[in-house]
Amino acid sequence: MVELTQLNSPDAPVVFETAAAANGSLIGFATLNAPKSLNALNFAMIKLLEPQLLAWAEDSNIAMVIIKGAGEKAFCAGGDVVSLHTAMKSGEPANLIEDFFTQEYRLDHLIHCYDKPILVWGNGIVMGGGLGLMAGASHRVVTETSRIAMPELTIGLYPDVGGSYFLHKMPEQVGLFLGLTAASINCDDAMFVSLADHFVKADKYDSMIEQLIAIKWGKTAALNHDKLTSLLTELDNISGRMPKGNVKANLATIQQLGEFTDLKDKVNYILNLDTDDVWLTRAQKSLKHGCPLSCALVERQLANSQGKSLGECFQMELGMSVRCGEVGEFQEGVRALLIDKDGAPNWQFKSIAALPEELIESFFTLRWTADTHPLKQLTQG
Repeated sequence: MVELTQLNSPDAPVVFETAAAANGSLIGFATLNAPKSLNALNFAMIKLLEPQLLAWAEDSNIAMVIIKGAGEKAFCAGGDVVSLHTAMKSGEPANLIEDFFTQEYRLDHLIHCYDKPILVWGNGIVMGGGLGLMAGASHRVVTETSRIAMPELTIGLYPDVGGSYFLHKMPEQVGLFLGLTAASINCDDAMFVSLADHFVKADKYDSMIEQLIAIKWGKTAALNHDKLTSLLTELDNISGRMPKGNVKANLATIQQLGEFTDLKDKVNYILNLDTDDVWLTRAQKSLKHGCPLSCALVERQLANSQGKSLGECFQMELGMSVRCGEVGEFQEGVRALLIDKDGAPNWQFKSIAALPEELIESFFTLRWTADTHPLKQLTQG
């Protein structure tokens, strides 16, 4: 049995603990602690995570960090957009929305650039803001229950939290397809599209922790990255075959998106696929009922972020997200899906053809100068 030392209240939005390893080094545990809401990432969690990760980065006793979710159902089922809806409805969205996304993206960026190993246990549902936490970790572990998606299309948003950066790392056209359809992927898919590094059976979690505790961690981050990779590779090898994914099987179909230059043609291609593949038909349904503005935003987002650094991607996304808080589709999408739960969003813009070009451009218009940008401190890495 692993002994954990509690660092804060067991009822806190994020519970922090440490465990002593074989040679006295410490492993830091950060557990998102809102299982009833599937550990949706709220402002309180963000405000706790960033300073603790920074403190652990400076603590020479901490060898590595594990970020996980409470319960078995989800690592993190997205951001807490219900609280943002309240702000938008009050007519005073700018401050809360800007503050929320500024701090969320700063946290995501920190994880991407963290020197010490960070293991994210991506068990169960990993969506939206949860993927933002997971995507930048050095060791991203998925299980047979992992269900990963960027479902922002359904709420009038777009694949943020660094999607502008990591969607480009996927096979050609796959990032656009997932953004346009909110299609859910599993562990096999996550490995294929570079969103995960290791597959470990869910029931091996306790054994994994015991083996991590048994490691004699080194004094350098590079050595500890190697030690963690070696253990996870061993667990990967004894975890058996992953459930079969859907992306690789449908890759040729997805990549035909590259034959079209116009967004309307790309969307029509997906909607008119003659298929009985369950995964593809679900993707078609999501696209059909999703927000047309979101479709335009994900396409333009990927075009505009090509070649941008990680920091530049987050800076661009902050402007886009604040603008989403102003336009109205985001508010309506959250209302329909999560507040009234009627599943019938009344989008202002009913089709891609109805979207004014100047509206789309407004999401990419600079809101701040280089000196006044809320994320100006992000290293251009």
